[in-house]
Amino acid sequence: MRFFGRREKSVTPDFSRLPQHIAIIMDGNGRWATSRALPRTAGHRAGSENFRRIATLCNDIGVRYLTVYAFSTENWSRPRAEVEAIMGLFREYLLEACEELTKKNISLRIVGDTSPLSDEIKSLIRETDRLSQGNTGLHVNVCLNYGGRAEIVHAAQALSREVQEGRLRPEDITAAHIDAHLDTAGVPDPDLIIRPSGELRTSNFLLWQSAYAEYYFTPVLWPDFDETELYRAIADFQGRSRRFGGIEKKK
Repeated sequence: MRFFGRREKSVTPDFSRLPQHIAIIMDGNGRWATSRALPRTAGHRAGSENFRRIATLCNDIGVRYLTVYAFSTENWSRPRAEVEAIMGLFREYLLEACEELTKKNISLRIVGDTSPLSDEIKSLIRETDRLSQGNTGLHVNVCLNYGGRAEIVHAAQALSREVQEGRLRPEDITAAHIDAHLDTAGVPDPDLIIRPSGELRTSNFLLWQSAYAEYYFTPVLWPDFDETELYRAIADFQGRSRRFGGIEKKK
């Protein structure tokens, strides 16, 4: 885990050694708006627009997977007007996404429990998935109504049903079985998890998948997290030694 160290003015990462999968906790929208005497909804709009910019940048430089934390299972407890504004932004994004994703060769997948969402949003999710699933560029996963603990519980419940039905023995259950029942099934684990906003928490994000991820924390609020900030995070990641529980080999 890297905390707030010395910040170079500009950094150029090695584009031949990019992390395959970057995950981002898009945090700080409300504080960004408050610091500018704007309503929190303005911060969420700025954050939504920045998501598009960062996704395009990741696609342009060759990152294969981008997963973003857009709305957690706990976020329903926020003021109703704020939740409605966030859902409105998501609806707006989906309405515009199909043409944009096809043009940029990006695929989009929604990760999380979509059952509480409106029928219109669920329909837009299905349509976006259908139209973008054949795209071969960046694979974007948007975590919506997502929680890492709930995801693991659902996987355990699914495996329990398989055991009860006689299709699986408890002693045969492996990590791969759990992987296959997660919301992110088929997606490689994240290499780099970025959290803007200065908070030093994982906030129930990709708990199972992040076992060997490298974390990068920055005080920059999400709407201000730009190309320079992304390159700093990637360069910092490239400077680390990933041992996956082993011992670094001597050169």
